[in-house]
Order: sequence, then C-alpha cells, then structure tokens
Amino acid sequence: MQIDWWTLGLQTVNALVLIWLLSRFLFRPIASILAEREATARRLLEDAAAAKASALTLEERARAAVDAMAADRAATIHAATTEAKDARDQLLEAAKADADRMRADMRAEIERAERSARRAEAERASLLAVDIARRLLERLPASSRVAGFIDGLADAIAALPEAARADFAARGEPTLTAPRPLTAEEDALCRGRLESALGRPLKFALRVDPTLLAGLELENAHTSIRNSLRADLEQISATLLTEPENER
Repeated sequence: MQIDWWTLGLQTVNALVLIWLLSRFLFRPIASILAEREATARRLLEDAAAAKASALTLEERARAAVDAMAADRAATIHAATTEAKDARDQLLEAAKADADRMRADMRAEIERAERSARRAEAERASLLAVDIARRLLERLPASSRVAGFIDGLADAIAALPEAARADFAARGEPTLTAPRPLTAEEDALCRGRLESALGRPLKFALRVDPTLLAGLELENAHTSIRNSLRADLEQISATLLTEPENER
C-alpha cells in the first residue's frame, strides 16, 4: 500500500485545525458554562444552607419566645392565684374577726342587759323588803327599833383592832345615826355599852335618819360600823346582784 504523505500531512493539519477550532469555540464555552452552573449550584446550596440555618435560628428564637411567654403566663397565673388566695384569707380573717367582735358585743350587751335586769329586780326586791320591814316595824314597839341593836353595835366595836377603837376617840366626835330620836334611857344605855366596848369615854353627835328603819350606825371620818336593818337589806341586795356573776 502506497502512502501519500502530502495527503496525510494535509489531513493531519486539518485535524489539528479542527481540534483547535473545537477547543476554541466548543469545549471552552461548554466548560465555562459548566463552571458557571457549578458555581450557581454551589451558591444555591450555600444560600439554602444559610436559609436553613436562619430558619433554625428563627425556630429556636420562636420556641424560646413561646417558652418565655408560657413561663410568664405561668408566673402571672401563680401570682394571681397567690394574690387571690391571700385576699380570700384576709377576707375570711376579717369576716371571722367581725363575727367574733359582733358575738363579743352581743354577749357584752346581753350581759349588760342581764345585769341591768338583775339590778332592777334587786332594787325592786330591796324596795319591797324596805316597805315590808317598815310595815312590820310599825306594828312593833318603838323601843325595838333601837334597844335591840345596841348590844350588836357594841360587840362590833369591841371586835375592832385597838387602833381603830382609839381612832374614834382621837379623831373628834363621831356620829351615831338612829332611826328616831333616842329616849334618855336609850341614850344612857347606848353610851354605857359603847364606852365599855371602846374602853374609854365617848362623846358622839346624834343624827336621826328614818331610812335606817331600825338599828344604829356609828361612824367618823375613817370608820363606819353599821348595825341596822337598812345595812342588812343593802347587803342582801348586793348579794343578789353578785351571786349570778359568781355563778359564771
């Protein structure tokens, strides 16, 4: 086989020119396009990754905001519940205190009314007793309203301490109260018994007080010795008033 070197050379030159042309006008643009597309794809992937990271960050922030709102809501509910409970407790305590105060006031008012009723009853009983005693004394001899009480008054004076008995002589003239003027015999008997009880002479001023009903009372500025029907009735009345209090 005979080779035509000129033809082979021309074909080789044609091939080299074709390769250069393809490289110049086909392969390089395609490579450039591929590189641009690769760069674009890389940018898109990077943008997608950045967007995903931003979305994750926003999600975390949103979750944190939701958690914070939930915590604030829980704290607000707890504070409101605690405040409502405290207010309820205060209202209950105030209501209990008011109820206790009202019960105490009512109890005190009832006790005052009871004391007032007892006092009025005792006063009525005392007035009735005085009226009965006066009516009974009107039927007795006048001497019984004085003579029967002289010894009792003398015994009461004799039972006093020595200092108290001496006080009747040292503090000026004492007063002897009687329900009526004394007769001369009653005056002498009374002075004798009182001086005997005191152990020394005694001068006294006589005062007439019909409300004594019966009996005698000797007093000075410091001491009062009562042996009279009025004193007994007053003591009975005071006992009637104090007995219900002691029973409580």
